[in-house]
Amino acid sequence: MVKRIVDLRSDTVTKPTETMRAAMEGAEVGDDVLEHDPTAFHLESEMAKIMGKEAGLFVPSGTMANLISVLVHCESRGSEVILGHNSHIHIYENGGISTLGGVHPRTVKNNDDGTMDIDLIEAAIRDPKEEIVFPTTRLICLENTHCNHGGRCLSVEYTDRVGQITKKHGLKLHIDGARIFNASVALGVPVDRLVQAADSVSVCLSKGLGAPVGSVIVGSNSFIAKARRLRKTLGGGMRQIGILCAAALVALQENLPKLESDHKKARLLADGLNKIQGLRVCTSSVETNIIYVEIEESSGTTAIKLCKDLEEYGILLKQTGLSRLRVVLHHQISESDVQFALSCFQKAVNGVQNENGN
Repeated sequence: MVKRIVDLRSDTVTKPTETMRAAMEGAEVGDDVLEHDPTAFHLESEMAKIMGKEAGLFVPSGTMANLISVLVHCESRGSEVILGHNSHIHIYENGGISTLGGVHPRTVKNNDDGTMDIDLIEAAIRDPKEEIVFPTTRLICLENTHCNHGGRCLSVEYTDRVGQITKKHGLKLHIDGARIFNASVALGVPVDRLVQAADSVSVCLSKGLGAPVGSVIVGSNSFIAKARRLRKTLGGGMRQIGILCAAALVALQENLPKLESDHKKARLLADGLNKIQGLRVCTSSVETNIIYVEIEESSGTTAIKLCKDLEEYGILLKQTGLSRLRVVLHHQISESDVQFALSCFQKAVNGVQNENGN
């Protein structure tokens, strides 16, 4: 039996704090489908204010948040969205924009830092004169931070340039901001400035912020009115959601200030992993709380074997390729956990017998 567990699979694995549980127990609630849940309204208003937008809407998940946002901006079937080939919306959300909304994805190659070349984005916009044969481009999506590229941050200058393209061509800009607060902290840029160019933003509550459930979409009043109706269509009208929103309000107060510490611990872990013979981490790319670990052929192990071996030590990770692992830090991982994880990595790579048990 393993004595100590260090769960590094994702920042979604956090447990509600005692403060969150107390807030949930005492939350003032109403019927949110009838727009009468005061705690939900408080969270939505607070998030909209923080993000510099007119209104917000709580939804059950980040996948639903992005789906609703894309479908509101692309109301006509046969619309097209330009997005990164390695983006979360394109890879991990079950193709919902296509299967449920009839929206065609047009991908542009993501660079190593999560950006897409500006000229390639503009070149991907369909010529309206050829609408007889082409889908109609209506939306561009960015992802900040970019999950598949190691939690890299998109700068405000880059986002503004993409925003200028959308305005030039009469398009909309949506930001998948699942970890937008991580980007804000890492870049030292206020979050409202970071998303100023966006027409809509989805913000995950259950990743870096550490709340148990949900995301918030922000945008204009008219956008959110349409999003609210679509949320109901998709089965996201959940009545007394103030119980969930209360925990998210605590997360904004208590966990937002901890993100910088998460980033420091990620860099500490990345530096330590990079010193272990047989492992390789591009430490310069570790900007926030996500680390990708490459397993060198000389190590004599594979990602699947190392994951299994580390699990016996109590270290939980995600395999993302034959020779690649993903590690994610969060507020419930201590510096002691980081040091323990490093010692376990060292032992597992070297084939030392597990001692973290009875």
